[in-house]
Amino acid sequence: MQSFRFAQHNLSSDDPLFTAALADAYANKRRPSCLCITQGVPMYIAHVGDRHLIKRMPNTGSQHRPDCESYEPPAELSGLGEVAGSAIQEDIDSGITALKLDFSLSKTTRRSLPLASGVEADSVRTDGKMLTLRGTLHYLWDEAGLNRWTPAMAGKRSWSVVRKYLLQAAENKAAKGLSLGSSLFIPETFNAEHKRAILERQLAKLLPARVRAGSTRKLMLLIGEVKKVDTARYGQKLVVKHLPDLPFMVADDLSNRMAKRFETELALWNADASTHLVAIATFGFDNAGVAAVEEMALVLTSDNWIPVEHLHDMQLLAALIDSGRRFSKGLRYNLASSRPLASVVLSDTAPLPFALYAIPPNVNDEYRLALEVLTSNSELPQWIWMAGEASMPPLPVPAELCLSQSK
Repeated sequence: MQSFRFAQHNLSSDDPLFTAALADAYANKRRPSCLCITQGVPMYIAHVGDRHLIKRMPNTGSQHRPDCESYEPPAELSGLGEVAGSAIQEDIDSGITALKLDFSLSKTTRRSLPLASGVEADSVRTDGKMLTLRGTLHYLWDEAGLNRWTPAMAGKRSWSVVRKYLLQAAENKAAKGLSLGSSLFIPETFNAEHKRAILERQLAKLLPARVRAGSTRKLMLLIGEVKKVDTARYGQKLVVKHLPDLPFMVADDLSNRMAKRFETELALWNADASTHLVAIATFGFDNAGVAAVEEMALVLTSDNWIPVEHLHDMQLLAALIDSGRRFSKGLRYNLASSRPLASVVLSDTAPLPFALYAIPPNVNDEYRLALEVLTSNSELPQWIWMAGEASMPPLPVPAELCLSQSK
């Protein structure tokens, strides 16, 4: 449980006086400090809806203790370093984070062909000035804490939990001059007994996308778990779990691009029934009221909803979870697959967190050189598994085990 310093008082986040202290500090423009370290780490307070939320200051995540809820691995070890401060701009005074998106949330009658967002160019250059669809999903996943794991989380994650924290993560985010939440559609967990009420809320949420404004139509942003992709009379039909009565049409050209771009994700999803395939897509409604996908990206997750990139990523996560470890999963955001990043940062080692790299087979010399530069410039100790060349090395020893062995 985190503790904070408010002026002369120290309060834990579960203290009955904590909510009032937050409101008072916000009203008087005072910043509390997280007491995970003796000198404290400055925080700020955002006012979201009818709540006051305490948040870490930008670029201070790595200053917190590794076991602190506000700890964040150094940005350069993931794709966050490419987009923080440019595509993601956090205003600590207003509490609003502005996102610059490289995809549209509206459609005119004259629109280019849909894309499989996340298509990697021939070069390895990435544009950190705007978030791709995959980058947007990774950011919300990160903000929701869904890429973090502790043993206490085992058996406690479901789609309703995922949805709850994604919606909370979107609350104070703005894009295209509007609240991101106003465009975000995440289906509720289906319940036959409450089907009518769920349908009414769904229709109310989607109503703005069904109304035309001249030649322009509003697009919504879908985040949902893929159930299946069926062949339709024309193109494909995306079926999302918990949305039995709302299929999404996918044009043939987009379907073909998806199959090529997300070949690895689709193959692993087909091979392992425990995984989840999450789609993030922009969509709108045609004159007949049929939902159609404009752009889409796919992200594979483990059974615990932690994003994974390849088979060896999955094997590493399984070993860590089976061993009862605490960690944060590195997310790629806009970063091309030809660039290295830390697969996992362990938060249960001492005196520093440990960066773990699961390197897929057949990486080229350019990748190896980039990995060498990344690890040599990092302040964290490293564990590197060259998958396909050697078996998985022993995992770094957790701090509590080191302590018990030293006694």
